[in-house]
Amino acid sequence: MAAKLSLAATITLSFLLLLIPASLLFFLSNSSIASRLLSFSPCLSVASTSDRPLKVYMYDLPPRFNLAMLSPSSASGSERNTTNDPSFPPWPEGSGIKRQHSVEYWMMGSLVSQEILPGDKRGDNGIGVVRVWNGDEADVFFVPFFSSLSFNVHGHNMTDPDTEIDRQLQVDLLEILRNSKFYQRSAGRDHVIPMHHPNAFRFYRDLLNSSMLVVSDFARLPVDVSYLRKDIVAPYVHVVSSFLDDDPTDPFDSRPTLLFFRGRTIRKAEGVVRAKLAKMLKGHEDVHFEDSFATGEGIKASTDGMRKSKFCLSPAGDTPSSCRLFDAIVSHCVPVIISDRIELPFEDEIDYTEFSLFFSVNEALTPNYLLEQLRNFPRERWLEMWGRLKSVSHNFEFNYPAERGDAVDLIWREVRRKLPDVNLSMHRNRRLKIPDWWR
Repeated sequence: MAAKLSLAATITLSFLLLLIPASLLFFLSNSSIASRLLSFSPCLSVASTSDRPLKVYMYDLPPRFNLAMLSPSSASGSERNTTNDPSFPPWPEGSGIKRQHSVEYWMMGSLVSQEILPGDKRGDNGIGVVRVWNGDEADVFFVPFFSSLSFNVHGHNMTDPDTEIDRQLQVDLLEILRNSKFYQRSAGRDHVIPMHHPNAFRFYRDLLNSSMLVVSDFARLPVDVSYLRKDIVAPYVHVVSSFLDDDPTDPFDSRPTLLFFRGRTIRKAEGVVRAKLAKMLKGHEDVHFEDSFATGEGIKASTDGMRKSKFCLSPAGDTPSSCRLFDAIVSHCVPVIISDRIELPFEDEIDYTEFSLFFSVNEALTPNYLLEQLRNFPRERWLEMWGRLKSVSHNFEFNYPAERGDAVDLIWREVRRKLPDVNLSMHRNRRLKIPDWWR
């Protein structure tokens, strides 16, 4: 009798062992059943949102905060938009170095351009960003105040009467934000505010230190206002023309100049290295080092010179960064970066060592060291860097409408990657009785 029970138990156990895998396979193969059951998991539901477009609400500010600062008289000679959108004026040609800090304009354009699409196509711009008109649906809030252009237009001399216009715009914007329910509920943590020029929003930027700021670097920003964990380092908008037909038979020999620099040598802070480099580098036959200003003719000369050079010198300016780096990238001239404290855009996606050389200030000022390194640089390695420059240059272009993989697209991708920290900060703040008790 015991033997029969033992045999029956063995058969039952074997059947169950076969039944469980079969049931599991049936469950997984039936996507309808699986999806219904898995939908009850809040963790899986949250994770799935990472694939959806970033939802951005843009504040509807009066034109004096943005587009009215563009000179209407220059519209006939402006950069042409690639759409028939009369509501968004092109960036004016002849604006010189004002263009280098126009990131705010292109970010606004990436959202404005969605207005001209049919309702079922809005957000279908390939860049993973959807503009929403209901703030309750938004992931982040974009504040389209052209703070860099405001400084350049109204407050560039810092002491003239027009500076008051720049200051008043900042006062008025703060009032708008403080009266916004969206700003109030997050203390501005989920608000994206461009401050790309080192002097942008200079009067009151410390009052916006919780927001995600779009900056060029951190040199003139206090550590309690701007830092890498919450803010986005964006590239300068290049001022030289992009080298679109760079396809010579021998790229190395087609660039006879070893090292090129054209620009101002009298700079502040870390930028004093430029004057010292001028004394070391001028007079060498294979080096073009020229003091100049960014006039229209000067920009054309720089465009031509960079395209004929193997290496382009990119020392610090008044701050650790400089537009010259991005001019070199779109010219496919290997950047030689001399700056001890530079932070670079998109560095979580792009490895700059694949197409740039880095020297400390001390290394660059060591007699003969820099030129020896460049003159002995392997041809094969330079060709690899040149090829890499051609492949990444699109990542530093600003387009209207924005395009997949261009600079605006990558900036919004950086914003998305800041969201977990933003959400953590907001959620903790809502329930803590003693803020940051652990400090």
